[in-house]
Amino acid sequence: MNRNNPKTENSYTLVTGVQGIRDYLGGSRAVAFDFETAPDTPYRDDAKAALDPARSHIVGCSFSVAEHTGIYVPLAHRSGPNIDSAAFFAFLQEFLTDTSVLKIAHNIAFESQMVYHRGIVIQAPVYDTICASQMTLKNDWEYRSLADSGLKKLAGELCGEELPTFTEVTDGRHFDELNPNDPETVRYGAADADFALRLYRIFNEWFACFLPKHRRIVEEIESPTAVYLGIMHHNGVPVDIPLMMERKREAEAEMARIRGEIREMIGDVDIGSNCSSAAFRRALYDDLGLPVLKTTDSSRESLDDMAMQMLKEWCDENRPELSRLFMLVQEYRRWGKILSTYIVGYLKHLNPVTGCIHPELFALSTDTGRMNCRNPNCQNMPRKTNDPIGVRSFIRAPAGQLILSLDYSQIELRVGSFYCRDSVMLETYRHNGDIHAATTSVIFGISREAARDKHRPDYKEQRTIAKNVNFGTFYGLFPRGLQRTLKFKAGVDKSLKECQTILDNLKAGYPGLSRWQEETKTIASRRMYTETWLGRRRYLPDIQSSDWGKKSFAERCALNTPIQGTAADILKLAITRILQGLPDRPWLKPILQIHDELTFLIPEERLKEAVTFIRGCMEQRPFPEFDLPLIAEASAGLTFGSMEELDE
Repeated sequence: MNRNNPKTENSYTLVTGVQGIRDYLGGSRAVAFDFETAPDTPYRDDAKAALDPARSHIVGCSFSVAEHTGIYVPLAHRSGPNIDSAAFFAFLQEFLTDTSVLKIAHNIAFESQMVYHRGIVIQAPVYDTICASQMTLKNDWEYRSLADSGLKKLAGELCGEELPTFTEVTDGRHFDELNPNDPETVRYGAADADFALRLYRIFNEWFACFLPKHRRIVEEIESPTAVYLGIMHHNGVPVDIPLMMERKREAEAEMARIRGEIREMIGDVDIGSNCSSAAFRRALYDDLGLPVLKTTDSSRESLDDMAMQMLKEWCDENRPELSRLFMLVQEYRRWGKILSTYIVGYLKHLNPVTGCIHPELFALSTDTGRMNCRNPNCQNMPRKTNDPIGVRSFIRAPAGQLILSLDYSQIELRVGSFYCRDSVMLETYRHNGDIHAATTSVIFGISREAARDKHRPDYKEQRTIAKNVNFGTFYGLFPRGLQRTLKFKAGVDKSLKECQTILDNLKAGYPGLSRWQEETKTIASRRMYTETWLGRRRYLPDIQSSDWGKKSFAERCALNTPIQGTAADILKLAITRILQGLPDRPWLKPILQIHDELTFLIPEERLKEAVTFIRGCMEQRPFPEFDLPLIAEASAGLTFGSMEELDE
């Protein structure tokens, strides 16, 4: 992939006027840019403050329109010349919102959050070279990870030039303490834009040779999404700190009570923070003499949730006096997770200036293209049915505002129906039917009317089974997997034979589904990869493995990725449309993304307007071939946990 001559001399220049910037840019339609930042005065001793728009400022900006050239524009250095701030930001807004100029950056989410802090929403076309890096291969089967995509790493690997580190250049100082008249300051600042431009061209040449569809995904989906992620990170999630502290005390008290009950049953044993200590293992398997029903990969007696459930069921029949122990263990673990993950964990990431938590969201850290979240992970909040203290109510709108969420209804099932072209599924969705009732009818051999009858004795159990089958069947569910899913997720006991019958009936009732599954696995086995509808590719080298376990997993990925990945692409396409509308709606604040759901902070009086706009963005046909309706269901409330579904 290396195409640059490392011996070519670089030409970097200091520019201190807007006209000088315009003269350098000329009529270029592709411009790379980069910011240097530094902490505001109260936060100079905080190592992370320079990356936080609430505690930092832009010190300078670089631009590049031709390889090995660039300009550095000083804005807020403490010594030496600086450009006029008002004039520069007026130009920057013009540049970043110009829909005729491609804006290129390495990690555009960072630039996005910094300028959004000043009221600027970067508009497409945009190109994030970190996104491009993560969609190129580092070997025959693996894409570059985020860790493989740092600018300095790529500069050395692909451009043949080693760039000095920030620490080497600043020698312990902040960037605004460097003098812009120093050639090293100019060189360091301008190089980032220059190398972003070089990477843009290198990656596009690679895409043209190997994966042309990935370039379109980078340009039209991932890069605008990165801008949106920067905005979400800037806005953060507003939280109710007094409520969190109150719940912290409740959780600690509950855990102390449960520890006391466990102590009465097994003695003074150190059970640890999660009932997973070596002492607890010895108490169960040595002192109490309980059978080993499940082991770990290292052949130790297992202490995971499934093992605890299996031991409870064994004790129900053989030692009923111990059954309550395992209920207490599960309860203790539930409270422990709430305390460590959702209270202490959230509070640890509280921003001292904004009073919000600002989770990091990543759009390309999963094999299917679905987003994930960390520091903290706000995508794994417990559902209301498994949330004794109301974790979701920690997210509270400020006075006069509302939390608004729009969630795609059954998007993976819709995408799966689109792929398999089964007539029953297609007809159900085209007429706004009940897919769970349709599946109940198919697998239990009853009429659609009976399947919808809530007064039938078997209604609840059969619908529960149908739901779990629906959400698992597109991914190649086996009878044992269905049995496990029904038992541990739905609380329904079915024999393997019954599960086999359910799946057989499903295949017979949805013939298009089985046909699509077999065709998809066959094609993936021949190609050794699978793709989303828009061409996001996932390589599956194990699909030809002689190891059944590896081959089976790869086959499930072959079925899973087109559906989950296409659903992820549809959500991101909706995000690009929302991004276009944000400049005209400065009151609309994106704050969170969870699976198929987008969440916002809005003024109370803007509710109807917000729902109409967002729903329009989400329900728009994602690509010409998609011929099923998309439904975005809206909910709103003062807290994330008290939101109520809105009528049409």
